[in-house]
Amino acid sequence: MGIRKTAASVLAPLALLACIQSAAAATIEVTKSPHCGCCNQWIEYLRHEGFEVRVTDAEDVTPAARRLGVPDELRSCHTASVEGYAIEGHVPAADIRRLLAERPEAAGIAVPGMPIGSPGMEQGDARQPYSTILFDRNGRREVFARH
Repeated sequence: MGIRKTAASVLAPLALLACIQSAAAATIEVTKSPHCGCCNQWIEYLRHEGFEVRVTDAEDVTPAARRLGVPDELRSCHTASVEGYAIEGHVPAADIRRLLAERPEAAGIAVPGMPIGSPGMEQGDARQPYSTILFDRNGRREVFARH
């Protein structure tokens, strides 16, 4: 019995680490306006966090957001996808990693608007509190993380 507990205590953290490393190596596809500087800052932030990022510039990001099931009320300035999930707006890397590790039944996560202090929207020490919202295609929404 002691060996099983020891094995479980060693294997469980290793499994979690593997999930986190897999999430960090995930490729994020971003659709953004070619004229948006904060989108570029968010992309560089994600790359610094270990994600591979592929970028498509589009004058209108709305078709990408609608295809991924992002509700209009949760929209921001760019839309991304990773492993079947929509990522809308200035979502922190930790929230993306958690989404990929937990794999909830959802269409994606969003940080609506462009809150000051979110990744890519830094302005010195200024910060607005904001939430990352988990959403599905049926209108269900819940707070996924608070920042």
